[in-house]
Amino acid sequence: MTRLARYIVCYANEMAVSPSLSPTLTADVELAHDVRIAVMRLARRLRSERPESGLTLTQLAALATVERHGPVTPGELAAHERVSPPSMTRVIAALERNNLLIRTAHPTDGRQSLISLSDAGEALLAADRSRREAWLGRQLGALGADQRAAVLAALPVLERLAEA
Repeated sequence: MTRLARYIVCYANEMAVSPSLSPTLTADVELAHDVRIAVMRLARRLRSERPESGLTLTQLAALATVERHGPVTPGELAAHERVSPPSMTRVIAALERNNLLIRTAHPTDGRQSLISLSDAGEALLAADRSRREAWLGRQLGALGADQRAAVLAALPVLERLAEA
């Protein structure tokens, strides 16, 4: 889609929301579109570099969340992943069947259990991360110094957007 076509679509979408369209808002919407497309394409490309594990993206995300937050209850894991507890129960069961998670008794609440990564889960995440970072490293290495500096300068802004 050309820039003019995107502008027309953005304009039409915003006119439905607000009868007064400022040039700044239009520029922000155009930028949002361009950033969204670039981030989605990069994420798709990084996903294609994943080693074949037979796991779904939801299962991989759950493993990464357990790695990042340490031992968690199933409810905490569901909250982190923003899915319902019954959905997370199915994810946890599949990961346990593949020996990627370990369930242990909660030290203070007998009704709860804690979920942590097994050695196999840690190894799977490390292999996944290593392959994708190697691909991205090669792509960044092919950029010129100015382009690499621009990517580096954009990192804090991208982090801020991701945390919003």
